[in-house]
Amino acid sequence: MTSPLSRMQALRRILNLANGTTAAGLLTARLGRVPVRRGPGGLLLAGGWSLPLPRAAAFTLGNVILYRSRVSGAFAVEPASALLRHEARHSSQYAVLGLAFLPLYFAAAGFSKLRTGDPASSNIFEILAGLADGGYPPPSFFPSSRWQKVPE
Repeated sequence: MTSPLSRMQALRRILNLANGTTAAGLLTARLGRVPVRRGPGGLLLAGGWSLPLPRAAAFTLGNVILYRSRVSGAFAVEPASALLRHEARHSSQYAVLGLAFLPLYFAAAGFSKLRTGDPASSNIFEILAGLADGGYPPPSFFPSSRWQKVPE
């Protein structure tokens, strides 16, 4: 049984319904033939994602968290796991940015990849969602080796 929503969770759910991101998540789950169930905090959990992209263990569209079977334990019990809290923060980011979250996220991932060699550790959206909770390494404040000066 799920507990009543907090005001912020209810607002997040309303905003993600209004901005179309939850609908996009439900459509993505349907296209991926992934069953959807109610989760904590007004979130919808879609476990069993098996398509090759995205390669992440879990990803969020609006209030819908899609995840691969290998991490299903993180979405099975309460209290919420670190990964569930991480994805819930992404859901809140969608509530603020709507569908604009996607191109902004990919731009931030590209910047992070250029800067550090991986798409997450300098990605502002992953940092704000909690890198450790998402299973990512801590941020690197040093540029990737391609930007380091070669000794003369």
